[in-house]
Amino acid sequence: MIAVGVIFLRESIEASMVVSILLAILDRMGKREYFRDVFYGVGAAFAFVLVGSVAIYFTIRHYSGTTFQTIFETFTYLVAAVILTFMTFWMRRHAHSISSEMADKVGQLMSGRQRFGLSVLAFQAVGREGLETAVFTLAIVFATGTRGTIWGALVGLIAGLSLSMAIFRFGRRINMRKLFTVVGSLLMVFAAGLVADSVENMQHLGWLPFLRTPLWDSSHFISESSSIGDIFHSFFGYADHPTALQLGVYLLYLVSVFASLYAMKHRRQRGYLATIPTETQVSV
Repeated sequence: MIAVGVIFLRESIEASMVVSILLAILDRMGKREYFRDVFYGVGAAFAFVLVGSVAIYFTIRHYSGTTFQTIFETFTYLVAAVILTFMTFWMRRHAHSISSEMADKVGQLMSGRQRFGLSVLAFQAVGREGLETAVFTLAIVFATGTRGTIWGALVGLIAGLSLSMAIFRFGRRINMRKLFTVVGSLLMVFAAGLVADSVENMQHLGWLPFLRTPLWDSSHFISESSSIGDIFHSFFGYADHPTALQLGVYLLYLVSVFASLYAMKHRRQRGYLATIPTETQVSV
């Protein structure tokens, strides 16, 4: 439930920010009559993602307990982890330029009088976030079951939309860069758990027939099947009898990702300081 809530919180904030930017641009251009075209695109994206997700879920349910389900789950875990990682790095790198990029696209559409393009633009933006959310949610459902998923999704969605409305209603009193940094860091921990789950599945399938000996068995203390164990497993990647390969991949992923994020932040700070003129440059 916690993992689903955090995911829906982040994705709903991103999607609503994109829609709000679109509406703000149209408002500044005096084109409020085009708001409905944006909402058409948003509605179509929601319908597309919802129908597609439900269809995939009920299709895979027919293969419950089979090798096909295990293989599908494995690739779902990996795809979700890759998307989470990519989007976290992409947001850290491009968050400051999203508004200007959207303004350029809207300006091009308006100059060509392509109202339908606004719906497509909104569909693309919201649909991308929706597809990401669907993949993450399916990965959690496969890993831990449906218990708490719906409640977590509702709580995260309501919180994300409420926070977005508060930000755009009362001004920029929340540092969005810090917010996405915190949420992104939590989701990187979640992604590490997905990678470890994929390794566990591949070992069961015989694709990684090495380092398969469990390092410990903590099921007597916290079992994965218990409520607290389910939360720890879905969000932190907890395993009550992890293999050496699972633990190694889990730690390697976390170290690599956070080291890369720190290096990115350090390069950005150095680039910013390099743009500040020195006293010598000013005097000249």
